Amino acid sequence: MDEGPGHQQLERVDERGQGTGEGIDDGHGRTPAGGGEGEREAPAPVPQGSPAGPRRRRLGTCWWFRRRAGARPLPVLAAEGARASWGCAAARGRAAAAARGPRAPRAAAGRRPRRTRARRRAPPRWPRGSRLRAGTGRRPGTSSRTTARRRAPAPARAAPGRRLARRRRTSGGRSARAGHVPSSSSPPPVVRPWSSGPCPRYRSTVSGQRTARRSGGRDNGPVDLDPIARLLASPPDLPVRHHLDDLVDAVRARGVAVLQAPPGTGKTTLVPPALAAMTASPATGTPAGTGPAPAGPASPGPARAGRVVVTQPRRIAARAAARRLAHLLGEPVGRTVGFSVRGESRTGPETRIEVVTTGVLLRRLQRDPELAGVAVVVLDEVHERHLDADLTLALLVDVRATLRPDLAVVAMSATIEAERTASLLGDGAPAPVVVADGSLFPVREVWAPSPGPRLDERGVPRAFLDHVAATTRRALAEQPGDVLVFVPGAGEVDGVARRLGGVDADVRPLHGRLPAREQDLALTPGPRRRVVVSTAVAESSLTVPGVRVVVDAGLSREPRTDHRRGLAGLVTVRVSRAAAEQRAGRAGREGPGAVYRCWSPGEHAQLVAHPTPEILTADLVAFALELACWGSPDGAGLALLDPPPAAAMAVARATLEALGAVHPDGTVTPRGREIARVPADPRLARALLDASDVVGPRLAAEVVALLSDDVRAPGADLVAALRDARRGGPASGAWRAQVERLQGLVPTAGRGRREDLSLDLAVGLVVALAHPDRVARRRANGSTYLMASGTGAALPPGSPLAGYDWLAVADADRGAGRRDATVRSAAPIDEDLAYEAASAALREDETVTWTGGRVQARRTTRLGAIEIASQRITDPPADRVVAALRDGLERDGLDVLPWREPARELRHRLAFLHRALGEPWPDVGDDALLAGLDTWLGPDLARVRTAADLQRLDLTGALRRLLPWPAAGRLDELAPVRVDLPGGRGARLDYTGDQPVLAVKVQDAFGWRTTPRVADGRVPVLLHLLSPARRPAAITADLESFWRTGYAQVRAELRRRYPKHDWPEDPTA
Repeated sequence: MDEGPGHQQLERVDERGQGTGEGIDDGHGRTPAGGGEGEREAPAPVPQGSPAGPRRRRLGTCWWFRRRAGARPLPVLAAEGARASWGCAAARGRAAAAARGPRAPRAAAGRRPRRTRARRRAPPRWPRGSRLRAGTGRRPGTSSRTTARRRAPAPARAAPGRRLARRRRTSGGRSARAGHVPSSSSPPPVVRPWSSGPCPRYRSTVSGQRTARRSGGRDNGPVDLDPIARLLASPPDLPVRHHLDDLVDAVRARGVAVLQAPPGTGKTTLVPPALAAMTASPATGTPAGTGPAPAGPASPGPARAGRVVVTQPRRIAARAAARRLAHLLGEPVGRTVGFSVRGESRTGPETRIEVVTTGVLLRRLQRDPELAGVAVVVLDEVHERHLDADLTLALLVDVRATLRPDLAVVAMSATIEAERTASLLGDGAPAPVVVADGSLFPVREVWAPSPGPRLDERGVPRAFLDHVAATTRRALAEQPGDVLVFVPGAGEVDGVARRLGGVDADVRPLHGRLPAREQDLALTPGPRRRVVVSTAVAESSLTVPGVRVVVDAGLSREPRTDHRRGLAGLVTVRVSRAAAEQRAGRAGREGPGAVYRCWSPGEHAQLVAHPTPEILTADLVAFALELACWGSPDGAGLALLDPPPAAAMAVARATLEALGAVHPDGTVTPRGREIARVPADPRLARALLDASDVVGPRLAAEVVALLSDDVRAPGADLVAALRDARRGGPASGAWRAQVERLQGLVPTAGRGRREDLSLDLAVGLVVALAHPDRVARRRANGSTYLMASGTGAALPPGSPLAGYDWLAVADADRGAGRRDATVRSAAPIDEDLAYEAASAALREDETVTWTGGRVQARRTTRLGAIEIASQRITDPPADRVVAALRDGLERDGLDVLPWREPARELRHRLAFLHRALGEPWPDVGDDALLAGLDTWLGPDLARVRTAADLQRLDLTGALRRLLPWPAAGRLDELAPVRVDLPGGRGARLDYTGDQPVLAVKVQDAFGWRTTPRVADGRVPVLLHLLSPARRPAAITADLESFWRTGYAQVRAELRRRYPKHDWPEDPTA
């Protein structure tokens, strides 16, 4: 392939300037002019002076190098058909003279020929910060004869006195590449500086960068390598270093890969630089955009060169990772390595590695799905299964399949579930999985169970925090090194830190609410031992140097949502076994360590294996809005590791529709796109946009900034928390910066501003606009509140909000086994503002119910579940009455109807015919009658208003409405009410059982030869034959058989008891 401008073919030259033919390593493990592995065929030699052949310049020994080397002759480099990357004018002049051959004889006239001397230029002294002209390789205003190297993204600045000017001299005049002969078009070998072994004696950077030359162990020239190449040439001794080749090969071949490596193996430290080196310009190895594209076919790897974007789940982890990489490069953050988190960005035009939070990348994808200027996306800590990370992975897979097949994606996981990620990330076949085993040091387990419970209905008991602090003191006394303590939340961090006062160590808290400066302080080693009390932020995505001991409380905070009550928040739960192992691994990164676990081995065996993915437990409103903005409201076709629960998605869609963010079919509205552009929860974004016109953009931004940071309000008073933030607190700087950013997102505001609102009511209005379902009114008992969502709420004891009738609740949680939620932060609000903020929940209902044996009809005004007003309706609509009675009958059963004997008998007869004959005889069971209530009882129910009206219903006539007219005429024939006896009297049939029953005295049956039948002769009547005292004497459905076999015995018994009665021997006579 064509080497492109700036490629050098180097050969060793002896002291006399004669070429030795031995190739010199160009700094990337290649020997262009020499033999051995990777050798290429050199162009055929061309005689000197040939117009088509390149001139080989032989450079003599330069005086500048002789002076630096103590007048010792040094070998120099000769470039064939190209500029030498170092040297001086004198050396070039002598080389040109040697190339011209023997000096010409003196002129005949005796005139001495004019001697040509090579002028020596002084090193260029450019002002600090000046840039090279793009694509030319020289400074603006300089001569074409004086060229300079193009700056790397962040090179080490050489001393001005050591810069060397270079002047191009060719036989063809001032042509830049006279006589250059393209070489073979085969691609160059893959350059892997991290695995090339010791640095070569000669290392030459390409594309105009200066060449570093070492001779005899001394540096004879300026060294100005690309900082990433310099890092990879001598990387830190981390376990993942030995697997970079496999990872880069996988990405080059497939464009996707999964790296499975435990925490502490160097994933975040070495993988991004290796991928950044891979995304350099194919032929030159320089960063993308630093020079013209080389001719010839492209080398393997991503088709587009650009930045490497690395995601981290937390802001503190993103900043720390960027600082770590920049420190290894010897540069400030924002140069070659930068970061972007919510509210802060430190990047520049030279940035090649950008560390971002997952939320920042998600918003960038929505704004620019093609990710212009990005070559590789590295998803770090995907095993934590955060909601944003799962969604970002799915969107990146979609982008690769549709818009950017050249975009490389690498997922890094610390658990054994990498196969699931690989199957989703791969196109057809699973993505390659590179497994890097961590060479961590052994960690000794120390079980330190607490005598009391770790959790109760109120959260973490104070006694357990005392136990954690005592265990930490024990660890300080028994183990060397710094101590890392894991507790679930910021409140517990502060509590344990206070309890550790007086220990002989620096106690430093670490959690996401701290200012960046305090977070950095916790991560920086000092002269004394440290005790870092941290939340789960230091579990996997953050490195705390110097730690040899871990004290694990075994608790963490996970998002949970009660969709039925409209409550969402963080819940304290026991950690999983995987999380416990990751925490323990923090003690074995720098040497043998110990972990003190504040639970027993039996409890450890009962822990769940892995944490629950957030998509299964978290609030999905923001997730659903992202899907709608992406154009896939239901997430169909997206490669999600776990599908979202249908019920949670339905609640999220309903919430977004109430905010005006989506249409009924789930597609996003223009209002929804405005809400999505605000880097906050959709509810808070809606509050910012709507409240700015009423209370002003500044106050709206202040309240939304407080709510987005989950501020802890003393006594649940959010207004007091706002006043504290305005006066300046520990985190007021970050809060003020967030306020400025949010205020700048409101394009127009203040048009309908109300000056009459107090600060308390204005704050309450913003909260109510964010959470209209949490507008609450005091109950009649005066101690608790009812929220619009229907959930009860109680203020903490001693809260200054106890005297208000209406509250706008910003945060509340409901403990296990408790009926009402506890308000964590709220602001007062009046009734009118409550109606204004929650207008979507304000409705007027007319209710007609059957209560207490009568119809009750009322017109009620409600704000969600809160009843505002109610009045009685004297003449409710008939259909509402029927519906109310139907509900009452379904609730209380048909027994409340007036079932008189004729109606009851008719129902039994119809039921018998339905069993015996089927259609068209109707089913009159309870379920069937309730289902067809409108058919047989509807006209009568419309006139019912009271219990007395109900008792006057004619159920017999109502049941006959169920009979088709042809069948109604045969009812008495098929199911007669009475049967005529032989003596002339009649007897009533009983249809209550499965078979009709006729109870008669034995003497009344004399004369019947066979059993009477009903239902068109299909069903025999069951005869109950009674004694003269109407006591059972015999039961039979076959009278003829009874007369023959059983009557004689019955007759003898009856004759003995009742001798005055006639008992004939032949009862049929």
